[in-house]
Amino acid sequence: MNLTKPAPIGPPATSRRGMVDALLPVAVAIATGLLCWIGTGALIPILRRRDVFDHPNARSSHRVPTPRGGGIAVTGAVLLAWLAVYRTGSVTTGLISVSLGTGVLAAVSWVDDLRGLSPGIRLLAQLIAVTIGILTLPEAHNRLEAWLSPTLYFVGLGALWIWWINLFNFMDGIDGLATSEAAAVGGGLLLFATIGVGEDPAAALCAAGLLGAAIGFLWWNWSPARIFLGDVGSVPVGYLSGFLLLGLAARGYWKIALILPLYFLADATITLLQRLLRGQRVWQAHRQHFYQQAVRDGLDHGTVVKRVIVADLLLIGCGWVAENGGGAIALGVAVAIVAVLLAALARGR
Repeated sequence: MNLTKPAPIGPPATSRRGMVDALLPVAVAIATGLLCWIGTGALIPILRRRDVFDHPNARSSHRVPTPRGGGIAVTGAVLLAWLAVYRTGSVTTGLISVSLGTGVLAAVSWVDDLRGLSPGIRLLAQLIAVTIGILTLPEAHNRLEAWLSPTLYFVGLGALWIWWINLFNFMDGIDGLATSEAAAVGGGLLLFATIGVGEDPAAALCAAGLLGAAIGFLWWNWSPARIFLGDVGSVPVGYLSGFLLLGLAARGYWKIALILPLYFLADATITLLQRLLRGQRVWQAHRQHFYQQAVRDGLDHGTVVKRVIVADLLLIGCGWVAENGGGAIALGVAVAIVAVLLAALARGR
């Protein structure tokens, strides 16, 4: 009698586990995207009935009243995805703290969407959320903290994160722009966490949630938009994407953390400096960003966003190359890509 256990049919267990691990981010992105797509579609008639509209004014780029508040679906979808990932044991408890900070920002921003809040209250909420987030960033091998003193690290990182949150909100000015940027950042982070020196299964799952939610919402937000993110979307998404980018930088991958959002950083920062030099009130709404100049000069929203998407795809490639041996050349190419895009938008071409 042969007591030898027959060999199992099919690939070994380790191979199957590897396949599951590889497909899990894809499943997270698809599930989050569908959830956000369905949730946004359900929100539109509710917001219309409750008269939650973004009405055109002298500083806006749309011409008809459009429901705002779609960020409820986007933020909710990402947080649900992250909670599900946490329940699988794939990420640390720090993700719950960041989700709490996101909830604080979303609640305050929703009230701001409905009736308006003072800049001081909005800034206080951002300070609370960013403080929670900084304390959650990886402590082991945190190269940013090693380079700086603890005080300078905390203050500098907090200021940078708050600036990213607000500039992301400022850049949400035409149909599909902020959503496509969130998708590009999420997609770039997912690629880097899956392939190359930055392989990180936990980061890949978090990035997949952001990518899926952004694409799911983009279906409704593409020009002509049927719904806007509102502050309840742009502020939390800025916070969440900032957390993922700063987490990369803290682990030493600063080049891709800089390159992925480079267009948004450049457009918003250059515009801010120009307004400061003119003595204008930088906290007031305006139409002076490069993408807004392009729309004023006759380009439609879809054309502008398509050009930004092309640039973002090129930046994803530059970021991956920069962190996988390309170094200074990839950084230089990334700067050149953004410079060409800004010049083209400023000319309205």
